[in-house]
Amino acid sequence: MSEIVIVKANELIDPQAQLIVDFLQNMGLPTHNIIADQSERSIIGNNLESLINSIPLEHRKDAVYLSKFVVGAGFGLFDYSLNAIWNEVVLNLRTKAVMYGLDIFYDAAVGGSKAREFYSTEEHLSSLKDSVLLDTCRKLELISDTTYKKLKHILDMRNDTGISHPTNYSINAFELLGYLQNCVQDVLNDNPTAAALQIQGFIANLKSLTTPLDSTTKQSIENKITELPTHLCGNLLRTVFGIYVANDTDPLVRKNISLFAPKLWDACIDETRFKLGILLEGYNVNLYQDKHKLGCQFFDVVGGQAFRSPTERAIIVDNLLTNLINTHNAWDNFHHEPPIAAELYSFIPDQASIIDNQASRLFKVILTCRIGNGVTYQSGVSPGGKLYYDKILGIAGDKFAPHVMAALAHYEIKARFGNSRCRAHAKDALQIVRSVVINQRIAECLDYLIDRIADSSACVDSTDFKQLSKDYIRWK
Repeated sequence: MSEIVIVKANELIDPQAQLIVDFLQNMGLPTHNIIADQSERSIIGNNLESLINSIPLEHRKDAVYLSKFVVGAGFGLFDYSLNAIWNEVVLNLRTKAVMYGLDIFYDAAVGGSKAREFYSTEEHLSSLKDSVLLDTCRKLELISDTTYKKLKHILDMRNDTGISHPTNYSINAFELLGYLQNCVQDVLNDNPTAAALQIQGFIANLKSLTTPLDSTTKQSIENKITELPTHLCGNLLRTVFGIYVANDTDPLVRKNISLFAPKLWDACIDETRFKLGILLEGYNVNLYQDKHKLGCQFFDVVGGQAFRSPTERAIIVDNLLTNLINTHNAWDNFHHEPPIAAELYSFIPDQASIIDNQASRLFKVILTCRIGNGVTYQSGVSPGGKLYYDKILGIAGDKFAPHVMAALAHYEIKARFGNSRCRAHAKDALQIVRSVVINQRIAECLDYLIDRIADSSACVDSTDFKQLSKDYIRWK
């Protein structure tokens, strides 16, 4: 019967290492910088046992790459060991991703790209680059920012000095032990943050909830949302949006989402909201019509139309302007203008959301509707529409005030100035624009019109006004 020999950590297979060196020499193969020398291996042997023992047994028993690390370190193959410990880290991060929820993880990792539909199962995690896996774990708070920086350095070293790439650099024992300690303490023995786990639990419960949210629960959810950091709000928004547009989502789940989604939307930064707008446009471009329709519905619920992609907004706003002016000139316009005006305003709630090459038409149509048709009923202006016309005029500012003044010279508007009610409304519209203007020359132009237009529209075509405004309006 063979004798069983217990090898102590500080005597880690040193004799066998020398046998390997001798074997390589006998084969005529290089031996320099192939394995670490005895003093380096001794450092590993004296410190390895305590580090490995610090890992809970349930984590150790299936850690195959840790075994390979020990063997590689014992033989002095430090670059091989670095590769092995990194592989163990990758497996652990993938496990964290599965525990957190793959839908959320993939939304954060590849959401917004055409490739998203190809990521759904645990097996697809292997298709992610290690750097993407690492970045996404940080984004979702599965690892801390400090741990991320440490692991990023280890990944860089693994790529630059590991056995997976040609290199002449030799890792020393203390470096290798430092990498191992970081991986053990910051990854293998670490769990996601409480906030991250709460989001994971919330998403799981949201999908399975078959009853409407009551007001107390809704308020509780909204309070929790205000406590989350913005990057986690962004991750949650992308995931909730994905659930909302999914074809197999229960209508009641969509209803529940619609109750707290506006609060979540407000808690996110603009970058996140614009990215969601690009994703929505992608549904349309790639002919996912059902998802696009539901996505438009979601943007309507959260009041996010201004964050649609510029291409989509330009088309939609142009169509709305056509619809608005046609409705204004049609029968019973007072009743039908408000819903169109409200939808238009949802796409341009502030100056930044106005598309430059649409500004001229936008303010011409708005001014036409705001001036009205001169009838005695409601003084010729739709009461419901007037609210939105005034809001849009109120965001013109220095940038777009010249478009408002230029619109007064358009023949469709000038044709209405024979009616005193229309001239009075024109003065009101100009005063709204004047209230938000800072540029003194533009203010002077507006004051000139405000002082005269109620009495006569001739001021718009006067030589004095054209001379005063020539630097801002291109007169024919």
